[in-house]
Amino acid sequence: MSTLFRVIFAKGLEDLLIDELKSFGIESPRLKRFVIEFEGTLQDAYKVCLYSRLASRVLMPIHTAPADNEDALYEMVKEINWDEHIDEFSTFAVDAVVLKSEMTNSHYAALKVKDAVVDQFMDKYDSRPNVEKSQPDLRIHLYLNQDEATISIDLSGESLHKRGYRVSNVTAPLKENLAAAILLRAGWPEIAKNGGTLLDPMCGSATFLVEGALMAAGMAAGVLRDYYGFIGWKGHDSEYWDEIKTKASEDFYKALDGKKLPVCYGYDEDERTVEAAYDNIEAMELSDFIKIRKQKLEDCEPAEYMTPGLVITNPPYGERLGDEESLRYLYSDLGDILKLKFENWKASVFSCNEKLLKNIALRAHKTNKFFNGALTCKLNHYLILPLLEEQKPLTMDEVSEQALMFKNRLQKNTKHLKKWARKNNIHAYRIYDADIPEFSFAIDVYNDWYHVQEYQAPGQIELAKVKKRQQEMQCVVKDVTGDDGSKLVFKTRSRQRGVSQYEKHKQDKDFFTVEESGLLFDVNLTDYLDTGLFLDHRLVRQLVKEKSNDKRVLNLFAYTGAVSVYAAAGGAKSILTVDMSNTYLNWARRNFTLNNLNKKEYYFQQADCIQWLKDNRKKFDLIFLDPPTFSNSKRMESSFDIQRDHLFLIKNCMASLEKGGVLIFSNNMKSFKLDEQELLDRGFTIKDITKTTMPEDFNRPKAIHHCWEITK
Repeated sequence: MSTLFRVIFAKGLEDLLIDELKSFGIESPRLKRFVIEFEGTLQDAYKVCLYSRLASRVLMPIHTAPADNEDALYEMVKEINWDEHIDEFSTFAVDAVVLKSEMTNSHYAALKVKDAVVDQFMDKYDSRPNVEKSQPDLRIHLYLNQDEATISIDLSGESLHKRGYRVSNVTAPLKENLAAAILLRAGWPEIAKNGGTLLDPMCGSATFLVEGALMAAGMAAGVLRDYYGFIGWKGHDSEYWDEIKTKASEDFYKALDGKKLPVCYGYDEDERTVEAAYDNIEAMELSDFIKIRKQKLEDCEPAEYMTPGLVITNPPYGERLGDEESLRYLYSDLGDILKLKFENWKASVFSCNEKLLKNIALRAHKTNKFFNGALTCKLNHYLILPLLEEQKPLTMDEVSEQALMFKNRLQKNTKHLKKWARKNNIHAYRIYDADIPEFSFAIDVYNDWYHVQEYQAPGQIELAKVKKRQQEMQCVVKDVTGDDGSKLVFKTRSRQRGVSQYEKHKQDKDFFTVEESGLLFDVNLTDYLDTGLFLDHRLVRQLVKEKSNDKRVLNLFAYTGAVSVYAAAGGAKSILTVDMSNTYLNWARRNFTLNNLNKKEYYFQQADCIQWLKDNRKKFDLIFLDPPTFSNSKRMESSFDIQRDHLFLIKNCMASLEKGGVLIFSNNMKSFKLDEQELLDRGFTIKDITKTTMPEDFNRPKAIHHCWEITK
């Protein structure tokens, strides 16, 4: 006998669920408001409960009638013969959804349904079934819309996303049916069929991995689940249910024994999360097929034995104030890792924060919209293409009109700045900084070398266009400078962040010396992202020199110690140079030696500057503070974000200053905002010196750094 059933699902899964129902042999499922309806047998409904990866609930309507007030609802429910569904010794629960009706309180409506059921049994037997909210024998569902009530038996009993394998939970886990939908949108079944690997670099409780393994093997989604709403229902067809449940279990163990599942891989940096994921995998008996380990995102890369497949992940999206600022670096790092390490893979990233997704800086070839509860979410799909092969160099006759504009600007800048640099005894300076938007490069001169950095192109720019711009840039620079390319160093510079901020590029150790204002500095154009000398800080260094005479100077986040060299040249009584990297501290020592600055009062200390400040009890007359925008170095106890953490740094620096001492605070975050009021409230004096510390070669509308003098 054919019966009407209604399937409840999460918004956005309509087409996927209709296709899934058809695959179960259900004919003509149709979309109604909030539900998909189908005419079928009870056995069809059982299949949906057991096999559906996408459904939330399966309802069987048993009565519909007008109910424009509480009495009408009560009488309507009491007319139903509940003896056909439960007895007086059973347990039951009532859920209610109320829309556009006289009754507006769903909890009150559910109570009226409960009262009607109980009163019917009391009238008949002077005994009643008990209410049990968790896994009752019967779950009744009321849908009251525009004063019309539909009473249904909830065959699922509880949401079908509860598969039965989640024995350990983590914060904000992705629901299993939503994870399955994401995998389907990402094309995982086809990728798995072709032998591809599934990898989640931020796997949480391993929901993607478990659902991916089940999906690839064609296993029933609810194979381990032991509770459904029809088990204690009088209309239950136990013979048929035992038959299909037994077959699903047999298929599951055949797949395990026959090694038919693909091996999936997951990483997460939180040890407790990895333990929770492992518990869930063990509960599903999938530990031979899902491999997880504790690992930071920055260390994620495919192993040699992995066949290119699908990287899928649901990164955090910033639930608390201030999270978003630090998380944008996480998304940026994810984009870099995909581009650099997952060539020929596909990637799908799910997030409820569209702004953060943009920081991946890859062009999504497809996007799907989802709803995670009330949150609107996006699933971006990326094809990680191999880098284009190098093409033959262009000639000036082949470049675009915009490239000729770039040439004119570069010629003009070079002519002006060469004279200025010669006059001021400066051998390292900037001649171009993205003056023309289409040519987003920074070009610096170091003696007779040209150091070119390309600012990372937005993800929506096609790779072919990026490569063409690079070729045109190199052609123009060679033409303007007269260099044959042998002293032209080219790098792509992404936003500074934890993974690549001071990342080592090569190990050529190509150091040479440049002069600045009579002082000498070792630079290296090839081995590191930065060269060892921040050119925009030239006037800041000069300011430190002017203020250092007979002063105790502290240089934090010192990098290669150029500011310390200036302080020594200015007659500092003592200098403490602090940085977390021994490589840069040794570089700083070489800079001191180059300038014959060898007093015993010059100290170098390797330390996490944040922790060092917490522990410091010494006093200084002058402190220079130039922290990175963001850092998540393995040597640090936690991540650092300049916008979030600058007040802590400044307050601790001021505590380390003698009365009347000066803090010079600088940073290069474009959108940075100093919390001046908080500092003023503490009695500090603040002077913005950004404009006066911007040298001629960085004299552009948008300042490359921010700088303040703060005094006690």
